[in-house]
Amino acid sequence: MKINLLTKYIILYIAIALVSFFAVTVVCYRIDYQNVYDEQADILYRQAASIAKEYTTEFGTPENMRDDIRELRTVARINDTRIMFIDTSGNVYMDTDYMGTANEEGIYYTIDNFNYDSLNTSDSIYGKFFNYFSENHLSAVAPIAGEFSLKGFAIVHMPASVLNNRVYTTFETNYYSLMIVFWLNISFIIVHFIYVHRPIKDISKAITEYGKGNLAYRVKAHHQDEIGRLAASLDYMASELNESEQFQQKFLSNISHDFRSPLTSIKGYLEAIADGTVPPEMINKYINIILFETDRLTKLTSNILTLNELDPKTVRLEQTNFDINPIIKHTIESFEGTCKKKRIQFQLTFSGESAYVYADKGKIQQVIYNLIDNAIKFSNENSFVSVILREKGEKLYVSVKDSGCGIPKDSLDKIWDRFYKTDSSRGRDKKGSGLGLSITKEIIQAHSETIDVISTEGVGTEFIFSLTLGKNV
Repeated sequence: MKINLLTKYIILYIAIALVSFFAVTVVCYRIDYQNVYDEQADILYRQAASIAKEYTTEFGTPENMRDDIRELRTVARINDTRIMFIDTSGNVYMDTDYMGTANEEGIYYTIDNFNYDSLNTSDSIYGKFFNYFSENHLSAVAPIAGEFSLKGFAIVHMPASVLNNRVYTTFETNYYSLMIVFWLNISFIIVHFIYVHRPIKDISKAITEYGKGNLAYRVKAHHQDEIGRLAASLDYMASELNESEQFQQKFLSNISHDFRSPLTSIKGYLEAIADGTVPPEMINKYINIILFETDRLTKLTSNILTLNELDPKTVRLEQTNFDINPIIKHTIESFEGTCKKKRIQFQLTFSGESAYVYADKGKIQQVIYNLIDNAIKFSNENSFVSVILREKGEKLYVSVKDSGCGIPKDSLDKIWDRFYKTDSSRGRDKKGSGLGLSITKEIIQAHSETIDVISTEGVGTEFIFSLTLGKNV
């Protein structure tokens, strides 16, 4: 049988409560009883000694004793005690609780089996006082001495019931203290349930759901403590894994779609050529279409391999100092044919005759190629594409700006996603894979640099990325 942590705490609490109650009831009671007993024994003895000293001359004289008994009865009543004067033979000459009369010698009664020798061994005794009382009494004994002999004793008795009541009066404080501790412990259990048990239970349930593959399950961080931060971290991890899984599914779906379309076209045209349904004069046209689709597949495969190489955990940069100006010029020259067809002109603004940066030359060349290709692709005919370089601090900022259709606001955050294409790009670019900007951003981030985009629909789009300035070598 599995027992959760809260149940263990409750069982432990009950066990401690029972042990504590037993300890207070037995051990603490005995300690308190002994303390009260010693204290009362001392008080009674001092009272007996005071009475013995004060009434020494009256002892044995009936007429004097009768005059003092009222005062002693008042003292005994206030202190819940019983005061006796008794001689060595056990004859009682005064008893504050006795309402009878004394004989001619002043004796009220005689205690049988009285042994005064036993009274000389201790200041107090506990018991029924030679079986005279029906219940136990604490009796304090003070001798009354004559000139040359022992006359008797002044004895102050306190019933055990009175003694116990005084113990209980002191002992109740222990129960009150124990109850306060119990309530504090209950409060601790409640706090533990709210701040520890329930959050851990939620985390445990979340882990079970994640183990089942339900990464969409969310766990809330109720408090800003260590457990709350653990819950938040777990929730963030699950969210990232869920997004990663969704991205993987979307990635595979997009790959399948982008591969299926050209493969379907290639297969269809080849089957048409093979079965002779295509007129001889149209064969070259269909072959060109097949080559176009094959080029799409080649570019898509190359881009996927590039993205795989750009994994932030495994990417390796071969950084050197190089002049970026000639790279930009050579890249623009590679688009000369396309620019002539669309009558697009370039406006170059360099920060100087040379601009040395410290980066991976091959990968930065690919970034420039992707951005210029993108700018030409979405620029209108008879328009301009500007490339501007400017230095600021230890950084070089490269801007590539077109005067095309622009990017919708709701698409600006998505253009970096793999395989994402805006509606305008789908209409203009049949050959694009939707991976160019993803590759560009991965390369820039691998260099620990930044890339931003500014776009206005109907006006154009500008991409700006930064590079660390290098040394002129």
